[in-house]
Amino acid sequence: MQKLVQGIRQFQQTEYSRKESLFAELATGQAPPTMFITCSDSRVDPNLITGSDPGDLFVLRNAGNMIPYQDAASGEVATIEYAVQALNVQHIVVCGHSQCGAMKATLDPASCNSLPSVAEWLKNSKDVVQRTTRRHGEQSPERMLELVIQENVRMQLENLQSLEFVAAALAEGRLQLHGWTYDIGKGAVESLQPEPNEFVSVFDAGQYQVDESTAGLS
Repeated sequence: MQKLVQGIRQFQQTEYSRKESLFAELATGQAPPTMFITCSDSRVDPNLITGSDPGDLFVLRNAGNMIPYQDAASGEVATIEYAVQALNVQHIVVCGHSQCGAMKATLDPASCNSLPSVAEWLKNSKDVVQRTTRRHGEQSPERMLELVIQENVRMQLENLQSLEFVAAALAEGRLQLHGWTYDIGKGAVESLQPEPNEFVSVFDAGQYQVDESTAGLS
């Protein structure tokens, strides 16, 4: 806790001071253009990964970056509804990550024998292993985990589209969905491309434009 309190002091003396006008503006309300759905894993920091300021991302986190299918009673769906209907976000990113514990558990259900609530939650990724095997065949354990993480992003995008208000926003052209994966060890981000339904570097994804002169890319 001492580290956290020291961090508050540093934040107030540095970041807050530099962006005081931004925080003053945010104090009156929020209008984030993007909702970012990702895992609760402590190694994943959406604002750090994307270089975003406070107010840029409306973030939803849970184990395995999951969205319940057609479920109007969950906290996840309520949060997504607020983002789409009240905040009018234009983009929703579903971002999985390497070495995801939730996806490891889908490959080894017995690991959740002492975690009944976790086991129940993982039903939101039911059949992800079978879907992965149908798409890619048998793989090594390491590769299988990578592919299950990707397949879970596909599945959660489908679950998003099962929500009536998301489907309506998509049909009206006021919302776009994005599937990403983040490699913790490499800092790399990949994006799901509709055709051929595979993940490529976010910098090679056709729908994004990056100013390399300002991004520091070679």
